[in-house]
Amino acid sequence: MTVESTDIAATPRLSVQGLAKTYETKKGAVPVIADLTFEVAAGEVVCIVGPSGIGKTTLLKCLTGLQSVSGGNIRIDGKQIDGPPEEMALVFQEYTRSLMPWLTVEKNVRLPLKHLRLPRAEQEERISSALAAVGLAGAESKYPWQLSGGMQQRVAIARAIAYRPEVLVMDEPFASVDAQTRFELEDLCLRIREQFGMTIMLVTHDIDESVYLSDRVVVLGERPARVTEIIDIDFGSPRDQITTRARLEFAELRTQIFELIQKAK
Repeated sequence: MTVESTDIAATPRLSVQGLAKTYETKKGAVPVIADLTFEVAAGEVVCIVGPSGIGKTTLLKCLTGLQSVSGGNIRIDGKQIDGPPEEMALVFQEYTRSLMPWLTVEKNVRLPLKHLRLPRAEQEERISSALAAVGLAGAESKYPWQLSGGMQQRVAIARAIAYRPEVLVMDEPFASVDAQTRFELEDLCLRIREQFGMTIMLVTHDIDESVYLSDRVVVLGERPARVTEIIDIDFGSPRDQITTRARLEFAELRTQIFELIQKAK
């Protein structure tokens, strides 16, 4: 049967339906996520927020196939995820743990390309364009320990985008850097979406960051975790750290999300 193009366009890039996750412990079953449902369209930036300990990182581990689910399903472009999907890349908060300190920047970025068996010329092009995109052109021969924290996280992001995933998943990627660097990396995230057309899903504890970056914010609450509300952010593009954050709507959305998280505690 031929699938109409409109049907393909209507398929969400990422679909989470009735997701549940329960951990088995010596004291019995501990449900962490229950009946969690949301969708992410191609090209969207979606942030996940909620109280500490609500299960945001567990959700990302399920999304990326690093943990099995206890119920429901997760799909990328209609295909069910039952292990780490090739269409997805993950950037962690702790860049010092994800980078190999004995490898140069260039070799760190090359790591995920090896199993793709790409021609050498294409590997070089991807590495070059990824490093240029994150502002690290010319740093290929440096080692991670020679770079600042913000630059190390740029290397981790470059490695992810060199892989050219359809979905880039980020777990509090800017939490370990100073405020100024955080703003720079937020803007980098938006440029990556525009340049590479990636769908980005990001967990953050920073409410302002979720409003600044997102097309939609998914707020988690209750225990076990469920979607409390999904909030549309209609700021469009481009966004600016000064003018966007100064908008009255920005403050209103920040307050709305803060109140939802407070109620969920």
